[in-house]
Amino acid sequence: MLECVPNVSEGRDVRVLDALADACGVSLLDRHADPDHHRSVFTLAGPGPDGATDAARALARAVADHCDLRAQSGVHPRFGALDVVPFVALTGDPDTAAAAAGGFAEWIADELGVPVFLYDRADPEGRSLPDARRTAFTGRAPDHGPARAHPSLGAVAVGARPPLVAVNCWLDVADPTLARRVAREVRERDGGLPGLRALGLALPGAGASQVSMNVVDLERCGVDDACEAVRERVEAAGRSVTHVELVGLMPASAYARCRADFVARVGWSRDVTVEARLADRAIG
Repeated sequence: MLECVPNVSEGRDVRVLDALADACGVSLLDRHADPDHHRSVFTLAGPGPDGATDAARALARAVADHCDLRAQSGVHPRFGALDVVPFVALTGDPDTAAAAAGGFAEWIADELGVPVFLYDRADPEGRSLPDARRTAFTGRAPDHGPARAHPSLGAVAVGARPPLVAVNCWLDVADPTLARRVAREVRERDGGLPGLRALGLALPGAGASQVSMNVVDLERCGVDDACEAVRERVEAAGRSVTHVELVGLMPASAYARCRADFVARVGWSRDVTVEARLADRAIG
């Protein structure tokens, strides 16, 4: 089973988001939108081996019809309307995700004229998504498509990766300085938890701030460990985490590793897992 988790630089216009979701058809397992990030995450899987890939192509066409990066503003980093398209092998050979990513990258470059930057297992050099963001069009040319960004669609990063979990910890204060400091302390690149990426963001629309995290190595870092590390540091600064927000879905194995008291506190159930959504759809 192949999963695809496209990130789209649109999180505010419900009519546009509904049109994008409709384009995904029965492969859509989840849609998560954030107006301050001005970003949405679509979780796609099945039916059949090509379901996620077909849905990703349909979503890309819908993004081209409905989205324009020139009118976009949001706190989350981005370089494309269809910003990131990762493929994940939920079962079977991990190379199937790399093959699907390669095929999608060639297709979107030819079909929509969008420059493509490959990352992780889809990239022969194994470069990461943060590296692609940092070097795109400066130290690195696109792997497919034109040399310059598309006028309205920008560029797209297409990758193949293991499962990850995206999660946001909301602070009870509109203090991006605190959020950024905590993000630096917990993320791997600055000496924090292994396999953890983090950003501190302001959320002006909500009057809050946020530590936004990707747990990219679930064998080395539990989702609860990442969130608890944030909570401890925020409370040490005299503030609190108001709630923990899961972005999209998570693997059942990652959910099972979370401590029961943490799951109860954040209010999750097994419905937040990819496997539970797939099972519900099969029953339906």
